Amino acid sequence: MKNTIKLERARLNFTQQELARQVGVSRQTINSIEACRYIPSTVLALKLSAAFGKPVNEIFELEDED
Repeated sequence: MKNTIKLERARLNFTQQELARQVGVSRQTINSIEACRYIPSTVLALKLSAAFGKPVNEIFELEDED
């Protein structure tokens, strides 16, 4: 699953730590999501969506192998 977390985070001038604190996860989790090593739960995806003020489907995109 592709995502734009890093771009959205930069747009809002958030560090990984700041975003992690806002959505209730570790900085390492945010790093893993950005690197596409971890697919977030629905709840976490919705929290990230709210943090960025964008719909989930503008942040996350399925790939063919998904």
